[in-house]
Amino acid sequence: MAPRILLVRHGQTEWSLSGRHTGRTDIPLTEEGRRTARLLADRLGGAPWDGLPGVEVRTSPLVRASETCDLTGFGDRATPWDALMEWDYGAYEGLTPDEIAARERAAGRPDWNIWRDGIVDGEALAAVAARADEVIAWARSADRDVLVFAHGHYLRTLGARWLGLDPSFGASIRLDPASLSILGWAYGEPAVERWNDTGHLG
Repeated sequence: MAPRILLVRHGQTEWSLSGRHTGRTDIPLTEEGRRTARLLADRLGGAPWDGLPGVEVRTSPLVRASETCDLTGFGDRATPWDALMEWDYGAYEGLTPDEIAARERAAGRPDWNIWRDGIVDGEALAAVAARADEVIAWARSADRDVLVFAHGHYLRTLGARWLGLDPSFGASIRLDPASLSILGWAYGEPAVERWNDTGHLG
């Protein structure tokens, strides 16, 4: 079987709960974030996953991702990888979308969109996409599935690039905390097998 990427977005943090852009600020999970990570552990430990034997695991080194990885039961199998870190939001770090929109309106850009217009003093979307492409190349390099623990905007970019699309397609595929997604294949072409699955939280 062709290798797939299983994606886990980290659990809830105080900033994700309030909608604040969390790039490189190292914020831990809330108790709710830890609870949902344990629910995902229960799901992946049972049928049909059975603990995902043989899967290769990597995690963003940021604590919200690595803690999710640990609580989900894969910490002892995971390798931290900077390529999985969240988008560097630069001047927009810690701000809500409404706060950023107000700044952009004041600067004469009333229709600002992060996926189209980018970040002030931060990482270009093309650079995020290049990191995603690096992860995809690694995932496709051997005959085994991989499991990665990372962040919302980054994983949305990864989903777009897996499909060969412009990274801005990430705007159209939302991703919730503690969700499970799978990037696989259909008719020999890259495909989305599962996206933003939160059934274990219900």
